[in-house]
Amino acid sequence: MALPREPRQKMINLMYLVLTAMLALNVSSEILNAFKTIDKSFSVANNTINEKTNTLFASLEEKLKDPKSSQLAAVWAPKAQKVRQLSEEMLNYIEDIKTQIKNESHFDPETGKYKESDLDVPTRLLIDKKMGKALFQKLTEYKNFVLAIDPEIKSQFENSLPLDLTVPKVENKENRTWEAAYFRMTPSVAAITILSKFQNDIRNTESQVVEFAHNKIGEVKVVYDEFQALAAANTQFLLPGQEFTITAGVGAFSKNAKPTVTIDGAVIPLNANGLAEYKTVAGSPGTYSRKVNISFLKPDGTTSTLTRDIQYTIGAPTGLNISADAVKVLYVGLDNPISVAGGSGTNAKDLRVSISQGSISGSNGKYMARVTTPGTAKVSVNDGKQSVSYDFRVRTVPTPTAMVGESKGGRMRVNDFKAQAGVRAELENFVFEGVKFTVTSYTITFTGAGYTEFMHKSVTGNSFGPARSLIEMAKPGSTITIDEIRAEGPGGNRLLAPIAFNLF
Repeated sequence: MALPREPRQKMINLMYLVLTAMLALNVSSEILNAFKTIDKSFSVANNTINEKTNTLFASLEEKLKDPKSSQLAAVWAPKAQKVRQLSEEMLNYIEDIKTQIKNESHFDPETGKYKESDLDVPTRLLIDKKMGKALFQKLTEYKNFVLAIDPEIKSQFENSLPLDLTVPKVENKENRTWEAAYFRMTPSVAAITILSKFQNDIRNTESQVVEFAHNKIGEVKVVYDEFQALAAANTQFLLPGQEFTITAGVGAFSKNAKPTVTIDGAVIPLNANGLAEYKTVAGSPGTYSRKVNISFLKPDGTTSTLTRDIQYTIGAPTGLNISADAVKVLYVGLDNPISVAGGSGTNAKDLRVSISQGSISGSNGKYMARVTTPGTAKVSVNDGKQSVSYDFRVRTVPTPTAMVGESKGGRMRVNDFKAQAGVRAELENFVFEGVKFTVTSYTITFTGAGYTEFMHKSVTGNSFGPARSLIEMAKPGSTITIDEIRAEGPGGNRLLAPIAFNLF
């Protein structure tokens, strides 16, 4: 374009260029950081969803090997694999577009940075070079191919598949096409975030269809004549070095549904007789308890869990005895009950008890220890004649699991999710009862049906109240991801693993 000869017109043009540059600077300094945050949330959500899908595929492999489910699994497992193949191809296609946008925006491989505010690159690649139009066609084909895998899949997901390809509402009438509405004059970082959003839709689509195929195989029903949970120890009293054995299982069980047995949270394999056998060697003197959980199928097909506490005592040649009332572990931030016993003729009031870290208080054989540092704590007792010390392992309380209602993620009915009050932190299978964590903050994101664009909300506290208006917009096919979950409890603040919900 030729420059105008009149000085006044030159000045007007120059001012226009300066104004345009200032607007571009405003975009890069404020809005672009928000897009980077959203793109990071998509990455976290995609990883969470992919882990869940991988778990489903591992289960499908087991069902293919199981004679009771192999016939149905042979029908539905290939359909799930087809969804995965189509999804991976589509994800890679979108990733290639994201890479091109970064490269055209002067990507520096050493720093990982590029010109995030570039408005020209997305327009040139996705509009002028018609890559956006080709993307829309690919996404449409992907959606149609997924629905065509099986009539039951089409019936289930035809109106609720997370991949929404409707043209968003725009103010500029020139952006009437799908690609123009999303990518015309869009900064590079925003275009990449939009593409991540569609990758998230694909991950959700894959996960929901794979879960549907997995559920079509169903669970094998087992019939019992009668059953009884069993848990027993070989002895109640040992000396150091002797072997202690716990045997646990279900009496008169069917081989089609062997029980799942855990002892202090660890899964114990079953022997040839269908019983779990736990062995350990007696260590320091004291009284101990092992928590045994036995899960098994009842005749009506439901799962039942029974709990047994197995207690035993390890004697001491000296007569002095120290034991943790829960387990041979002390936990930071908790009141850990400890029992101390003297030898024959020793009055419990005469015992002097100390601990190498933290503090210990109590009397008459019952004490409460509070420890501060993971590692080892030495508890010593002196009866005026002799002194004995025992080492206790010191651990932090395990990180709890985030839950909404009774669910840790996966498929949930829309109305069931809307009925929930918020996010909670649950400490599962922990030896101490009554230990509580409170969720102090979280970020909740919304995609899929009901949401024309990616939406998210950062919330302080555990209530859904601040995000209620967004939750009420959810429909079948919506995906809600909760991440950056922080909870306060014994030992301080914890970052919990994210959870995702596919609503139907």
